[in-house]
Amino acid sequence: MIDKVTEAAVPEMDAEAAALLARRVRMMMVIAGATTALAMAAILITIGYRLYRGEGSSTPVSDVTTTLPKGAHITSTTVTGDRVVVTVDTPAGLEVRTFDARTLKLTGRLRFATEP
Repeated sequence: MIDKVTEAAVPEMDAEAAALLARRVRMMMVIAGATTALAMAAILITIGYRLYRGEGSSTPVSDVTTTLPKGAHITSTTVTGDRVVVTVDTPAGLEVRTFDARTLKLTGRLRFATEP
């Protein structure tokens, strides 16, 4: 009995209506496929850019030795952005040295001394 009600409620489609429905479904599928392809291309471009831009783990490891004045000792170290900051307590007074984080070369030195 349920089958007779459902059959009566849904009218039959003529050939023109079926062709219109098929064109609409085909257009929606083309739009969905193009959107998916565009999204996948954006993801692959982003991954490729991040892998090959030259930063990250591909940078060579540096081994640098720097000397401190006699009687000096390091009180603190900090890494901020692209700089390594080292605070050194020397017999002449407090000194702050900054190094480039990538090359570990000395970029600046700030000395503090007490007034005589």
